[in-house]
Amino acid sequence: MTNKRIRKAVFPVAGLGTRFLPATKTVPKEMLPIIDRPLIQYAVDEAIEAGCDTLVFVTNRYKHAVADYFDKAYELEQKLERAGKTEQLELVRHVLPEGVRAVFVTQAEALGLGHAVLCAKEIVGDEPFAVLLPDDLIWNRGPGALKQMADAAQASGASEIAVQDVPPESTGSYGIVATEAFKGREGRIHGIVEKPAPAEAPSNLAVVGRYVLSPRIFQQLEATTPGAGGEIQLTDAIAALLKEEAVNAYRFQGTRFDCGTHIGLIEATIRYALDHEKLSDPAREMMQRALGELGVRDLE
Repeated sequence: MTNKRIRKAVFPVAGLGTRFLPATKTVPKEMLPIIDRPLIQYAVDEAIEAGCDTLVFVTNRYKHAVADYFDKAYELEQKLERAGKTEQLELVRHVLPEGVRAVFVTQAEALGLGHAVLCAKEIVGDEPFAVLLPDDLIWNRGPGALKQMADAAQASGASEIAVQDVPPESTGSYGIVATEAFKGREGRIHGIVEKPAPAEAPSNLAVVGRYVLSPRIFQQLEATTPGAGGEIQLTDAIAALLKEEAVNAYRFQGTRFDCGTHIGLIEATIRYALDHEKLSDPAREMMQRALGELGVRDLE
C-alpha cells in the first residue's frame, strides 16, 4: 500500500439487526439512537474527521431509512424555517457537511462482510480506503479511532486493523490476530484467525470494526472461497493480503461499545449522556437516584 491519505469510507449496513427485533423490523439497527443521533451518524462523523469525503453505504434493497436520513428533507426544513427553529434547522441541514458525498450500493444477497466490502470496489477504485462498522461505537475525547489509524497508515504505508484486548474466553466471538512486538500502538500482523476457541487462539487481540485497507484487498476478496452459508469473510482476505503486503494491528485510543448487543447500546447511551454538555448533570442525578432506589428494593 502507498502512503496516500484515505478519502473514501465504506459502511456495510445491509444486516437485518435481528437481535433488536421488533424495533429493527422497520428501523435499521444503524439508525438506533445514542442520545439524539443515530449510530450511523457517529461513524460518519468519525470518517469525515479522518479526511474522508466519499462515503459508500452498502445496503440492501429493503433498507431505505439510512438513505432517507442523508437525503434532503424539504418539507421538514420548510416547517422548521417557518417556525423559526434555526438550531434544529441547522442540525437537519448539516447531517453531511459541504463537499462530502454519500453513495449507496446495493448488496443483493447477504453473503458476508467480505462480500459487502467487495460491493464497493467500483466506487473505491485503486486507492486505500476505510471500512467502518457502525455497530462498533468508539468514544474518545481526543482524535477518533479512524483518524488515529489513517495517520498511522499514511506514515507506515501499511494497512491498519483496529484491535483491542479481550478476555481469553471471548476469542470465539472475534477475529484474532497474531502479531510481532508492538512499537507504540502498532504491531505487524503475521496471522489472523476467525473466531478461534480459546485454546487455539494465537492471542487475545481481537479485531474490531475499523479498517484502513489497501485496494489489493479487492483482488483477495474476489479470490476468497465462500465459507459456511456461502459467505465471503473479510478475515480470510486479510489473511491472504498479509502474505503480500504489510498489515498492522492498531491499538486505538478510546473505548469501544458493541452496539450490536443490548448491553453495549445501554453502555454507550450512559457514557454519552454523562459526557453531554447539557445532559451530564441531570443524567448523573437520575442514575444515582435509580441505583439508590434499586438498592433499597434489594435490601427489602
